[in-house]
Parts: sequence; C-alpha cells; structure tokens
Amino acid sequence: MIDRSKIEEPVAAEFARFNTEFETSLRSETRLLQKAIDQILSATGKHIRPLLVLLSAKACGEVTESSINAAVFLELLHTATLIHDDVIDETKQRRGVPSLNALFDNRVSVLVGDYILSTALIRSIQTGNLRIIGIVSDLGRDLSEGEIKQMETADESILDEQCYMQVIYKKTATLLAACASIGAISAGADDERVALMRDFGVQLGYAFQIKDDIFDYFKGQQIGKPTGNDIREGKVTLPLLFALRQGGREADELRRIILAKDFTDEHIERLIAFAKAQGGIEYAEKKMEEFQQKAVGLLAQLPNTPAKQSLKILSEYIISRKS
Repeated sequence: MIDRSKIEEPVAAEFARFNTEFETSLRSETRLLQKAIDQILSATGKHIRPLLVLLSAKACGEVTESSINAAVFLELLHTATLIHDDVIDETKQRRGVPSLNALFDNRVSVLVGDYILSTALIRSIQTGNLRIIGIVSDLGRDLSEGEIKQMETADESILDEQCYMQVIYKKTATLLAACASIGAISAGADDERVALMRDFGVQLGYAFQIKDDIFDYFKGQQIGKPTGNDIREGKVTLPLLFALRQGGREADELRRIILAKDFTDEHIERLIAFAKAQGGIEYAEKKMEEFQQKAVGLLAQLPNTPAKQSLKILSEYIISRKS
C-alpha cells in the first residue's frame, strides 16, 4: 500500500493551504446552499488533481500564488462537473455516500454545480495569467464534449475501442493534462517543459480512467456505485470491448443484448462474467500499465527532485488504488 503522505511530502505545506482555501472559497450565506456545500465537503475525495498541480509546479520550479489558485479552481471545476454528471446519470451514491441529487433534488444540485463553477472561474482570473485562463476555457469545452460523446456512444451502442479512447481523453485525460501543464506554467516553466507536463498528464489521465472502469467489474469496491453500473447505463468500457472482439456465438448474443439495451441484472452479470473469462480485465490492466509507464518515462526529462519522485509514486498510486 502506497503511503499518501509520502506523495504529499514535497508540497505538504502548500497542500494544507490548498485544503483551507478550497473550503473557504465555497462558503455561502445562503442557508440551503451552505447545507449542500457542507455535504460536498464531508464527502470530498482524495484531491489527486490539486496535488498534481502542486507537484508539477514544484517539479518545474516553485509553488507560487498562481499554483495555489490553480489547485483550488481546478478542484472546484472538477467538483462542479461531478455534481452535474450525477444529475445526468441519475447517480444516487458517490464514494459510498449519497450524492447531492439524492439528498436534495436535481434543481438544487444543478444550481449548486453552477455556483461552484462560477467560483472556479473567479479563482482562475485571480491567477492573472491569460494562458491559464485559456486552458481552463478549453478544458470546460472538452469535459462537456466528452460527456456528450459518451452519451452518444451509449445511445448508439458503439462498440469501438478507438471511440472509447476518444471519450476518456476528453473526460479525464484533458483534466489531468490541464492540472500538470497549469502547474508548470504557474512555476514559470518554458514552453518545452509545459508541453512535457501536459503529455505526462494525458498519459496519467488514460491510466486513471481505465482503472476507474475496471472497478465496475468487481463487487465490494468503495467507489459509490454498484457493480455493472456503467454497463447498466449503456457504457461499454475496455474490458468488455476487448472480450467482445474475441468473437464466437456468445459474443454475438451479448452484442445483441447490448444493442437492445436489455440490461437486466442477469444480463449484466453475464456480460461481466464474459469480460473476465475472455481476458478483458487483464487486457485493460495491461493498457493501463502501458500508459502509466509512458507517463513515468516522460518524467525522466525532469531534474531529480523530491517532487519528481512524488509524481512517479503518484502514478503508481493511481493504478494501484482500491477505490
């Protein structure tokens, strides 16, 4: 088990400041809004994205005021997208606790998401860096496009690995790429170093999302959604895509179930079992590890510092985490 405190060590003070400013930025005098915000803060995740911002800044120079602002607004942006995603997907749990739309309703959830998104934009302006603001603007479009692309793929039952990779690029890889590249920019890195960190974030993002998708095939994972939830929503991810490519009578029959969107509990169990039997989990894990190794390879171009070592360990943590 990788010790998270070891990863945070090079930026421990800055990370503590991020946590304080993240919570402070969300305060509201509106009672219902603050009640919703308190719920969000009580169920907060691992803050991998702001940690990536701060470590990237440290690996490329020093953590600055812009780095702290970037860590805050990128986590705010991520939080807003999760709230909106839960409304779209009608998700009732996240990280093992009730989602905002389960505790309140869709109206409140959407408005809280909008409030947090607006707060993120205010914080991005505080960096005073048009390049950073431009990256954030592009990121907002990419995240929305990725979500719509995923809906389109599910609605049309598109069973294609290339299409799957396009979706996770927009939904996840671009966000981690923004974290790493903005961290470098905030530290005053040159264009070559910023591009390097962006590529690192992209590879890390692919690995991160594939790991998340693998969770969907196993019971007992504390990720806040039941096993097979992605399949139930028509989202066919890498393990099952690989299994279906192996062909055979059963693969043909299961394709028909997917195309008909006949996602009964029995059919979902069958699809999961088929993915496992055909080596889908092993294939997805191999792809995930390949992306993680590409990310680590890019780090070789950085000076040897504690922050660089922490970025390497962070990549290992991402693919070995249990939730």
